[in-house]
Amino acid sequence: MTETDQQGIDPARPVPDIRTALPGPEGQKVLDRDGAVTSPSLPRAYPLVPKRASGSTMEDVDGNLFLDLNAGIAVNSTGHTHPAVVAAIKEQADQLLHYSASDFYLPIYSQMCAALAETLPMEGPTRVFLTNSGAEAVEGAIKLARYATGRQHLISFFGAFHGRTYGAVSLTASKSKYHKGFGPLLSGVHHVPFAFAEIDENGHRSHDEEATFAELDRLFETEVDPSEVAAIFLEPVQGEGGYIVPPASWVQRLRALCDEHGILLVADEVQSGMGRTGRMWAIELADVQPDILISAKGLASGLPLGAFAARAELMEKWGAGAHGSTYGGSPIPCAAGLATLRTIQEEGLLANATTIGDQLLTGLRELQAKHPEVITDVRGVGLMIGVEFRDAATAAEAQNQAFQRGLLVLDCGVRTIRMSPPLVFTAEEATTALRVLGEALAALEA
Repeated sequence: MTETDQQGIDPARPVPDIRTALPGPEGQKVLDRDGAVTSPSLPRAYPLVPKRASGSTMEDVDGNLFLDLNAGIAVNSTGHTHPAVVAAIKEQADQLLHYSASDFYLPIYSQMCAALAETLPMEGPTRVFLTNSGAEAVEGAIKLARYATGRQHLISFFGAFHGRTYGAVSLTASKSKYHKGFGPLLSGVHHVPFAFAEIDENGHRSHDEEATFAELDRLFETEVDPSEVAAIFLEPVQGEGGYIVPPASWVQRLRALCDEHGILLVADEVQSGMGRTGRMWAIELADVQPDILISAKGLASGLPLGAFAARAELMEKWGAGAHGSTYGGSPIPCAAGLATLRTIQEEGLLANATTIGDQLLTGLRELQAKHPEVITDVRGVGLMIGVEFRDAATAAEAQNQAFQRGLLVLDCGVRTIRMSPPLVFTAEEATTALRVLGEALAALEA
């Protein structure tokens, strides 16, 4: 029996395969109930109502099949319901569902920390703290950076997304709606330009490294002395800001600046980590070592697990009770996390992300050449790819046209849709995705 059979999805059906209007009748029932009882703050993208999934295939409650290039927003790293991950979850569930690792010694907690530490792009000993989510890991990293340095100021970038809790959202600067109505936010947070420039009159996009460092010079001269800056928070590839890959030289200059002033460099790899770029951690693309690294999303293939890791000398500066979490590093997410790390290694998923990512980038650039009035840029690395459109409305309609045809993509930035499929995405699925997206683009121009 195949994995697909085990999930109840007919392996003989093509993917995608849309058989009802979207949403279908059963899906509409869910939408009606949802609209009556859930918080209206939830930013739903389109009326997808999942029932089950396997690999890169999603089935909704009406039996429609979708090809998933979202992976739960870069979460289902090993694909949906990977057998190794499911088996690890079931085995752990039979033994222990929960006990707090903050107050007691769960064997699987330190096992997960050790396995994650082995992958980190840091020389020397490291220590790891496990959380429930990326936002919680960002909050922990803020606390650690301030505690370890004795400094209060933090620097982030325009376009950055670090989460929605108060410290994390204070670092966030991708959309004003994330701040609207919630002030005052965390004090001591400053934002500077990311290494990215708009398209010029000739249609060329260029990276502007100097704007970042000119603004940092101004900030240090007029607002805050660098000796009072605890950390710079960096997404090695910006996620919500538009899937932007900065030049390696720019990241290296940030590292040098941090070294010059005793500032910690924090790599927020919540979305870019766990193999998404073809490297375990995206900051490896620049051959730079962070002082603190943050992970979540793909860390446990869909279960709630995050982490922040740091050079041991930093984390050893705080003692018992300085930070904790009731659920962080609970047994079942840790079991899924250990299985995820093993699967990425044993199945060669880093190499697959590079190979299939190159296939998608090539095909997307061919689509851009066919639709130059619609697509203005294609960028990315590995399976972290952004397709930028001429304006926000066009990007939104492209997302909708893809959904109606059974292709799941999601917007990011101002006018970009992201492609972040599971790391198990195949060449055949990539070919299908390009074909369906081409049909969606043709519909835009019809």
